Amino acid sequence: MNGSCQVVEVDDDEYAKLIRRMNPPRVVIDNDACDGATVIRVDSVNKHGILLEVVQVLTDLNLVITKAYISSDGSWFMDVFNVTDKDGNKIWDEEIISCIQKSLGSDACFFPKLRSSVGVMPSNEHTSVELTGTDRPGLLSEICAVLANSKCNVVEAELWTHNTRVAAVVRVTDESTRRAVENPEKLSMIKELLCNVLKGDDASRTASMTVSTGHTHTERRLHQMMFSNRDYERNGAAEGDDKSWPQVAVMDCSEKDYSVVIMRSKDRPKLLFDTLCTLTDMQYVVHHGTVEAGEEEAYQEYYIRHVDGHPIGSEAERQRVIECLEAAVERRATEGLELVLRTEDRIGLLSDITRIFRENGLTITRAEISTEDGEAFDTFFLSDMSGNPVEAKTIDSIRRQLGRMIVRLKQNPLLPSKPPEVAGAAGFLFGNLFKASFQSLWLVGSYS
Repeated sequence: MNGSCQVVEVDDDEYAKLIRRMNPPRVVIDNDACDGATVIRVDSVNKHGILLEVVQVLTDLNLVITKAYISSDGSWFMDVFNVTDKDGNKIWDEEIISCIQKSLGSDACFFPKLRSSVGVMPSNEHTSVELTGTDRPGLLSEICAVLANSKCNVVEAELWTHNTRVAAVVRVTDESTRRAVENPEKLSMIKELLCNVLKGDDASRTASMTVSTGHTHTERRLHQMMFSNRDYERNGAAEGDDKSWPQVAVMDCSEKDYSVVIMRSKDRPKLLFDTLCTLTDMQYVVHHGTVEAGEEEAYQEYYIRHVDGHPIGSEAERQRVIECLEAAVERRATEGLELVLRTEDRIGLLSDITRIFRENGLTITRAEISTEDGEAFDTFFLSDMSGNPVEAKTIDSIRRQLGRMIVRLKQNPLLPSKPPEVAGAAGFLFGNLFKASFQSLWLVGSYS
């Protein structure tokens, strides 16, 4: 599991360690407090990054967070999450409940250095290749061709594209050993070839690539890679252009010295995780917050300060927060043609599949690749070269060429039209905070 515990050294002073030992994390899982969800309450000594760590554990278990009440002011962290499984049911599986308790209740897992969730850990099972650069049609096909010609098998990969940028984490094994690539000459050759592919004919942006024998939390890493590649910058976008979802507003709460972030967007899995990844990477701390997911819309409200204790201090900083949070939601795109494949794994399979997409004039906007017990499970989101929906004749061609590999083929709609302005939420902003705070305190009290 991606969110498994890691024992790492912590560079805090001895007093902080003593406080944590005297106040170990407390996790309460209750299936009676709410009719439609399992309620998980987490109490612990506060530390920057804890909220993201908790949400990451729940997300990696494929749990859906329907509501969250966040309070981590001062030295104590006290959050309540309403969760279900992917089918909307309460969590009754004892194995999952035990995993939540062990993962969130473990001091070693709960207080790592923040970078441990994205750091490289020793592994001989595969070689991880991280790539960032400028997106273009056929890029993944070219990357897969290089790896196939280098006698490497792709065992797992995830690729995101957003705002002309691309980021990918690809895990490969050596065809001859079925383990990590260890030959330094072969690694050097792969790096050189992939760098040439990433650069292409466009020298306007610098491509980046690293190769390591290790493991990262893929989605956490992809957010960091996209953020580093400044995918939130919208070159040429006119101020005030009509926009579809998500909608983000950032306001001042001068009475309490907070900045207030309100987000409205289409609800989808892992939305809270994506938001918190970006706030954490931007070095903001969520002191209070409430999250509620409906059938169509998700509402997120956060009271934040920078890690230095100050709220957002300028219009430029405010605008950057808005752009970065919009990008965080948009990266995990589900628009366009969704194609799910399942077939027997073999060397060069991904290269062949992506070549078919390229020959049919399709571009990959997002991809998730995995293998297990000799089978490949692949999900692609596709559009035409101009970003428009795939035509029916092209879909028929894909059906003929991929045949029995296809498990699901679905044309997802484009983003919905612009919703009511999020700024209209300012009138009930503070009422929502107090409501969330009272609900959170009531839930906490019910367990005492």
